[in-house]
Amino acid sequence: MDRVDCVVVGAGIVGLAVARSLAKAGNEVIVLEREHMIGSHTSSRNSEVIHAGIYYSAGSAKAEMCVRGKHLLYEYCESHGVPHKRLGKIIVATETDQVPALEGIAAKAAVNGVTDLQPLDAADLRRMEPALRGEAGLLSPSTGIIDSHACMLSLQGEIEDHGGMIAFETGFIAARATAGGFEIETEGRDGKLVIGSTRLVNAAGLFAGHVAAGIEGLAPEHRREIFYCKGNYFSVSAHVPFSRLIYPVPERDGLGVHLTLDMGGAGRFGPDTQWIDGIDYSLDAQRGDVFYDAIRRYWPDLADSALSPSYTGIRPKLAPAGGAATDFTIEGPETHGVDGLVNLFGIESPGLTSSLAIAETVAARLAAA
Repeated sequence: MDRVDCVVVGAGIVGLAVARSLAKAGNEVIVLEREHMIGSHTSSRNSEVIHAGIYYSAGSAKAEMCVRGKHLLYEYCESHGVPHKRLGKIIVATETDQVPALEGIAAKAAVNGVTDLQPLDAADLRRMEPALRGEAGLLSPSTGIIDSHACMLSLQGEIEDHGGMIAFETGFIAARATAGGFEIETEGRDGKLVIGSTRLVNAAGLFAGHVAAGIEGLAPEHRREIFYCKGNYFSVSAHVPFSRLIYPVPERDGLGVHLTLDMGGAGRFGPDTQWIDGIDYSLDAQRGDVFYDAIRRYWPDLADSALSPSYTGIRPKLAPAGGAATDFTIEGPETHGVDGLVNLFGIESPGLTSSLAIAETVAARLAAA
């Protein structure tokens, strides 16, 4: 039986960031990835936004990881040549009764340590983004965009440079806690293989609940059910008359149908909220009707037939439709009592922004165990 210091399950951006941190610390690391490439699910099917950390409850893991992760990610992009742009974003209140919500967002952001938000009135909005309609807004100058695939490739390169490897098309089947760590059963193209590892990190995203269920010795109360919330995205073929990201006032299950720009300046809108029972990346073009209505609240000049179906992504939620908002759940031995194990549950937005901060936290908990 082959043996390594650490096995990470999942080669999304969080799993890669964790594996990089562990490999750079001198650990022999294997990343198990059931797909044939990195970032096949949530990490490559999102808005590719570097968030500022303004929406999340004070003291929450999302708030702390996002604010810390934002700085780490910008530094990483600059030092490793990862394409990114600090464009800024405007959160717009399209009705006067939404203005108090902006004030609440600004207050929450300040508690989280985000002190660069700038209040905007209707005249400011027209001056900064003439095509934007709104009663008031907030400018977040530290929000940006990133080429997430380039970032993941960079992380993969660092893992391999430090002696780690990614085992593609190799799925996690089960793990058994032993006196010296774990015996991990995997299945790949060449059949089943058991790997010995001192530490195990469950960074499987959408599949984190299934992985946890397969860990013998993990008590049932420390397993989590993952609920799937699909978000649809539509692209705009014509030029979009905005230089910043445009977000409406947030909704219950997400940040609303917002405008993001890619590295080439093309615009895309999404995500909406569609609860599903299983992995399904199909996109119903008829959902575009809802998009037109949502977008025209802040961009009334959006032309008919301007939107084209683009892609979908799925967010791993820890509560079903209608449930209360949940936080990132990072559980180590101090919580579940299994030495050497860290489970990551519900790593949805702002998971991309938070990835390097999450990696710091996981590495620290494993080092302290």
